[in-house]
Amino acid sequence: MSATATASEQGLRPAATALLPSATPVRLVTEAGTAATTPSGYQAPPAERLREAYRRMVVGRRFDQQATALTRQGRLAVYPSSRGQEACQIAGVLALRDGDWLFPTYRDTVALVARGVDPVEALTLLRGDWHCGYDPTAVRVAPQCTPLATQLLHAVGMADAVRRKGEDGVVMAFVGDGGTSEGDFHEALNFAAVFRSPVVFLIQNNQYAISVPLARQTAAPALAYKGVGYGVRSEQVDGNDLVAVLSVLDAAVEHARSGQGPFLVEAHTYRVDGHTNADDPGRYRDEEEVRRWDAADPLDRLETYLRGAGLLGEQDVDSAREAGDALAADLRARIDVEEQPDPLELFEHVYAEPTPQLREQRDQLAAESADTEN
Repeated sequence: MSATATASEQGLRPAATALLPSATPVRLVTEAGTAATTPSGYQAPPAERLREAYRRMVVGRRFDQQATALTRQGRLAVYPSSRGQEACQIAGVLALRDGDWLFPTYRDTVALVARGVDPVEALTLLRGDWHCGYDPTAVRVAPQCTPLATQLLHAVGMADAVRRKGEDGVVMAFVGDGGTSEGDFHEALNFAAVFRSPVVFLIQNNQYAISVPLARQTAAPALAYKGVGYGVRSEQVDGNDLVAVLSVLDAAVEHARSGQGPFLVEAHTYRVDGHTNADDPGRYRDEEEVRRWDAADPLDRLETYLRGAGLLGEQDVDSAREAGDALAADLRARIDVEEQPDPLELFEHVYAEPTPQLREQRDQLAAESADTEN
């Protein structure tokens, strides 16, 4: 039998209990910023990684604030804020190596910036351009995906290619709670499990699929249980606890990298702002709910924890804030540079060899544009 034979081909089936997530979300730091006392089986990552996570969260929060402001000023067509979800996005990036791949959704621009994508390039798609703005192969980040859950199938395809080539790379795919209701989500989990693809699925459960609350999306005790039916090891974690999210994702990535197959993590978090700048969240949720989640802010919780443990000083805090302000200032300056779009780009990269109809349409538009200029 081939050494690369799948678990199904070998007749192996994991025990159901080995796949089950923790009964309650894993938590290592309480909302008050103190160490949790409930045993979880996970250990806090080293102090240096937590300080780096804090710095990236501060910079990511400042980037998110600036991008939101740019939208209000009309300099971005749309921006889906991820305020309140930074622990998930930063931990997801930190758990990966440089050679691993990230497959994001439209709400994961903070993760792109933390991964090293130029902030202006990360916002190119949201300015209304026809391309994602960056070279995916150079940064190992797939284009941000607007259709729900379709990126999961792409991620599994990439992960299976990595497996077939005998490499030790891992793919991490982000998805929201709404995306778990899509058929693509289930197809991706099934394929990944059967072929033991090295992919980690991170569900950022921010409680709403636009305006649809979680209770109207699923009757499962938690979204993490959706992995069990496909034979995927699963876990759930407090998504506003960076220490716990990073610890769980480290374990998930190691599980996938070591050839044990896919891993599903559900992070319980919250979208503090609206779905996008075009959304009015007051129509479907009350202010008390928002205040309750805002009090569990992941950045404040991590800062309180690190300060209390003597791992973070004023100089560290000031340095992180200065880095965030510098990034925001640079973004404001460079995103103001207006580029004149070329309408004929509509016809590029559609087919390797343009069809006669496409050439005819291009020629017609070119003639009309020339007449307008004259």
